[in-house]
Amino acid sequence: MYPSVLRQTLLALIMFGVLPNTLLLLCGQDSLTESQIKRSLHNATRFMAETVSDHGGYAWVSSADGVHSHGEGVAGQDRVWVQPPGTPAVGMAFLQAFRVTLDPVHLDAAKDVGDALVQGQLRSGGWGYSIEFDPTKRESIPYRVGPNGKTESIAETPQPGGWDVWKQRKYGENKTVLDDDTTAAAIRFFCQLDQTLEFKDAGIHDAVEYALRSCLSAQHPIGGWSHNYDRFPLEPPSERFYPIVRAGYPESWDRTWTKDFTGCYVLNDCISLDMIDAMLLAADVYDDPRYRQSALRGGEFLLLAQMPDPQPAWAQQYNRAMQPVWDRKFEPPAITGFESQRVMKTLMDLYQETKDQRFLDAVGPAIDYLKSCRREDGKLARYYELRTNQPIYFTVDYQMTHDDADMPDHYSFVVDSDLEQIELRYQRLVDGREPAAIGRPDGNQVAEVVGRQASSGAWLLPGYVRDAAGKKLVPTEGVVHSDEFIRNVDLLSRFLRP
Repeated sequence: MYPSVLRQTLLALIMFGVLPNTLLLLCGQDSLTESQIKRSLHNATRFMAETVSDHGGYAWVSSADGVHSHGEGVAGQDRVWVQPPGTPAVGMAFLQAFRVTLDPVHLDAAKDVGDALVQGQLRSGGWGYSIEFDPTKRESIPYRVGPNGKTESIAETPQPGGWDVWKQRKYGENKTVLDDDTTAAAIRFFCQLDQTLEFKDAGIHDAVEYALRSCLSAQHPIGGWSHNYDRFPLEPPSERFYPIVRAGYPESWDRTWTKDFTGCYVLNDCISLDMIDAMLLAADVYDDPRYRQSALRGGEFLLLAQMPDPQPAWAQQYNRAMQPVWDRKFEPPAITGFESQRVMKTLMDLYQETKDQRFLDAVGPAIDYLKSCRREDGKLARYYELRTNQPIYFTVDYQMTHDDADMPDHYSFVVDSDLEQIELRYQRLVDGREPAAIGRPDGNQVAEVVGRQASSGAWLLPGYVRDAAGKKLVPTEGVVHSDEFIRNVDLLSRFLRP
């Protein structure tokens, strides 16, 4: 058989699921046509929607038959994860694929995600880490959509807010979580879905508008956000209790964990940064000045939160006096090498949006400072001690130390440095040039991704998934990782983009 005929025969067999896609690698990258890549995306989405989906939502890891799944905790049947790379992150991948293919299978899957998130929206306005679909469990959780399927009404009178009240009360189930990009990711997905549906789906539009209003009410006068809130309408935090002041060093700080989460403004896990991104997107989609102003207020907070010399970067969490404070027992008052890098990227985003020179001017000193902090391996410590600039690590029994020899492995006390790319973008902006565009994947990358796809449409990786009891199962065929699906869809979609 001639090589070209053999190649065409193999491709036909692959597309009909007769042969595994790994044979695509033998066919060469020139064999991958646009229609074949679209077919790969179609199969991937169909597998996720028909096999892995639970009530339209997703966890982080699932078994190939969709029976078992987990996020940060057990998911299983009737529970899905909001926290990325869970439900909204998978939904955004569906929308990305739809934009470049116009294949309705992707939009249908995205609408299912939207319906799942509507069912999981809390009366406080946002989302928790996960959504329960078991009717008996939903009874005790104040979701906006009640047992009768109707959206519950809420009190119209704002309730008192502020950390001075919140810290004295135990949180109930009505807790909107801003941590780990949970509510912000849901908002970004809803903005894009609402726009794709031309704002014609009343339920979707109502959900995102309600969420955005609740997040606006939870923004502090200084422009930052806290970890969570549990009421809406919310009496806006008062400037009397939360004065607008510039960040500074405390006279002293406890070297042992205070067990007191009294931080008001949080950059830890990029909380306020994710909210700025969500507000910028909402402002673009809805052309609403409220959301743009919220994002700019967030930018003003970042300027005020930049620590003075000799450490012109950022901390993870600040109290209302704008001094770094403890968060968890391994998150001390310190300069952070991880979140500071993300702050600089957000400041450059805000500069591009506004051309306000202050946002760009804050980046240069931070780059120079953090470059001086790099370890011998080129990476950064997650923490640098206030004023002394010594790197801070923790031992496996959570004793603070300057030695990285005995660190626990559940947390990144050493982080990658992205300073070169940050500095390249910064310099282009200083020179008045546009940032470099993201490159298009090459054919070899596409062939590798499609070649690893099973005939079912799944991308399976070695690993484990937790069963309903939390026990680790290690299926021989591998497991489905939502973040792997998202990465692969992104790569194939960028290849197809005009």
